[in-house]
Amino acid sequence: MRRFIARGLASVLLAVTLVAAQGPNNSGSKDTIAMAPRPESETVSLTKTKLQPYQVGVASWYGEYFEGRTTASGEPYEMFDMTAAHPSLPLGSWVRVTNLHNGRRVYVRINDRGPIIPGRIIDLSYSAASELRFTSKGLQRVRLDVVSPRPAQAQLQQIAMLRPVAY
Repeated sequence: MRRFIARGLASVLLAVTLVAAQGPNNSGSKDTIAMAPRPESETVSLTKTKLQPYQVGVASWYGEYFEGRTTASGEPYEMFDMTAAHPSLPLGSWVRVTNLHNGRRVYVRINDRGPIIPGRIIDLSYSAASELRFTSKGLQRVRLDVVSPRPAQAQLQQIAMLRPVAY
């Protein structure tokens, strides 16, 4: 009888462990929302596009060479804006990017498609990579969380004050 109970308990523990190993359904953050506000006719949900609430992988950055070139959103690339290229997130989405090496985080708006090199999950603007402190390395392991634009507003205002002025 004890053997039967022990086997049953072991089976239940194994099942619970396998379910828990699949990971969380969201990052646990209050600011993880489907994406930036869109017109009612263009509303997209996480379940419809099958977006994950977070993603972990390698980030790279792009800078002066691409300055002024047209992005996938149609706007010119500006290396001092807090923007990024992602292969599948809807253009206009906001993402919190956390450098897993030093814990620094920034908020960026997805305005381009990329990266084109396999194994990378996001291409950040020079300014975003600089805030995360990995411009000298070129690559860094990061975590991406899709967020609403509200948490990003304070950071964007702070960055705008530090932005170089063109004369």
